[in-house]
Amino acid sequence: MLELACISKTFNPGTVNEKKALSGVALRLEKGDFVTIVGSNGAGKSTLFNAIAGAFYVDEGAIRLAGEDITFKPEYKRSREIGRLFQDPMRGTAPHMTIEENLALAYLRTAKNQNAFFSRTSKAEKQFFRDRLALLDMGLEDRMKQPVGLLSGGQRQALTLLMATLVPPKLLLLDEHTAALDPSTAEKVLGLTREIVAEHHITTMMVTHNMKNALELGNRTLMMDSGRVVLDIGGEERKGLTVEDLLKRFKAGAGRELDNDRILLSKVEQ
Repeated sequence: MLELACISKTFNPGTVNEKKALSGVALRLEKGDFVTIVGSNGAGKSTLFNAIAGAFYVDEGAIRLAGEDITFKPEYKRSREIGRLFQDPMRGTAPHMTIEENLALAYLRTAKNQNAFFSRTSKAEKQFFRDRLALLDMGLEDRMKQPVGLLSGGQRQALTLLMATLVPPKLLLLDEHTAALDPSTAEKVLGLTREIVAEHHITTMMVTHNMKNALELGNRTLMMDSGRVVLDIGGEERKGLTVEDLLKRFKAGAGRELDNDRILLSKVEQ
């Protein structure tokens, strides 16, 4: 489904600000894989997502999605096949547009007929939006005419998740999408994430700072450091692993202790 063939990226090459952000990252995901990603500060987790989504072109290597080479495919074209959620609930929605209008944009973005952007939302589509909103169990189906800017952070993030999967993407990228939410809301959004991904069998990559979630969610866990994947663990090997085990594996792979304060804090809280 997704193949990263030794991709590398250096920002500001040849200057004092040169930064090797990705270094020979090789990865293969099968359809339906749900991969969690943790790592140190500046490990390259979000940079990896940016490379896959097309925010910039990699310097070396290739990116293939569902058998298609998308290495030099523009970001706006990749967005029709790749859904993405960010840490900030404010991103991914248009605050001055209504819930219905945001859903319509997300729905039409993936339309193969580009003239669909200029069509009106049908009654059947509006009912479809309402039915999907009802699954969130937040009462948003009765607020479809309200501006998104009036929603809470948790409601906006749940809506963004729904928008990203309204037409199931080939790949879903979740970049710490619950980090800015309070614990109870984060748990609800994670539950919705698990349900939607399972329902549509969506290939998913999720960056998280919560080590417990990294081991409990999905079927595979990656750890990154200095732009490299230093641990890739799944299947039977992953079952039964504790947070302490994962930290030891990271040290063995990276050659140093994990230095992400948020990750270490989440370990203490568990």
